[in-house]
Amino acid sequence: MKIVAYRLKGRSGVGLVSADLQQVQPFDLPEAQSDLGAQALIEMQARGDTLPALLPAIALSEVQIIAPLPKPRRNIFCVGKNYFAHAKEFAGSGFDSSAKSGGDIPADPIIFTKVPESVVGPGAAIEMPAVSTAIDYEAELAVIIGRGGKGIAAKDAMAHVWGYTIVNDITARDWQSRHQQWHMGKSFDTFCPMGPWLVSADELDGTKTRVRCYVNGEERQNASTVDLIFDIPKLIETLSAGITLYPGDVIATGTPVGVGIGFKPPKYLQAGDVVRVEIDGIGSLENPVR
Repeated sequence: MKIVAYRLKGRSGVGLVSADLQQVQPFDLPEAQSDLGAQALIEMQARGDTLPALLPAIALSEVQIIAPLPKPRRNIFCVGKNYFAHAKEFAGSGFDSSAKSGGDIPADPIIFTKVPESVVGPGAAIEMPAVSTAIDYEAELAVIIGRGGKGIAAKDAMAHVWGYTIVNDITARDWQSRHQQWHMGKSFDTFCPMGPWLVSADELDGTKTRVRCYVNGEERQNASTVDLIFDIPKLIETLSAGITLYPGDVIATGTPVGVGIGFKPPKYLQAGDVVRVEIDGIGSLENPVR
């Protein structure tokens, strides 16, 4: 199923998207739960509870789609340099504070986080900060945890996946390099476009799907998640080794080759640009740059 969060006439809602993507059936949820997007539904399923009743369908065109998890319960887990070609691309850019001699390809997952407040939904503007002139895009498949846990073995990890969404891991490259640890350059306001909805794992195999990114209609990134250096089970095993994962946690799995910093000269985002990320089985996430 596809779960969408939205606003309609000043109120939040969460609903089930029809197969033809034309309608949404709202779940009968209190507004306090709807304000958190799909979070309450994921938690209900993790507990084995029955989902709320569905209300009459409304046209998807009538609602304002927002991020499916507009207020994540905690920081978004992110993975750096997780495609072979991108790892080499970034290590050679001069901006990679994690690169060491002979260490372009990481031996273990590089994990960092983005603050929840960086999340925005489809159509929302990526705001150009006054303190940076090197803003980059990163198209990524994001994993949504369903059943939580700690010490999850890789062989069991996919049973803990609720589903997937799209994340654009917007980055201030100059801040990423200057501060060496990536958290600040990744966490500016509006730097985590997410959406357009969540797709459950029974509808999409995230281990075998394709990620694309376009800037003003020009294809910049195009790769398959088959090419991840550290696959989804490995990422879950690594994170959960010492951190308890909870329903609704988000793991952005890394970006393919083709980011702006990889071009000579770099192709940074500019005000007026439009960035669109597409992932097979999910759809597209488009955001203007302002």
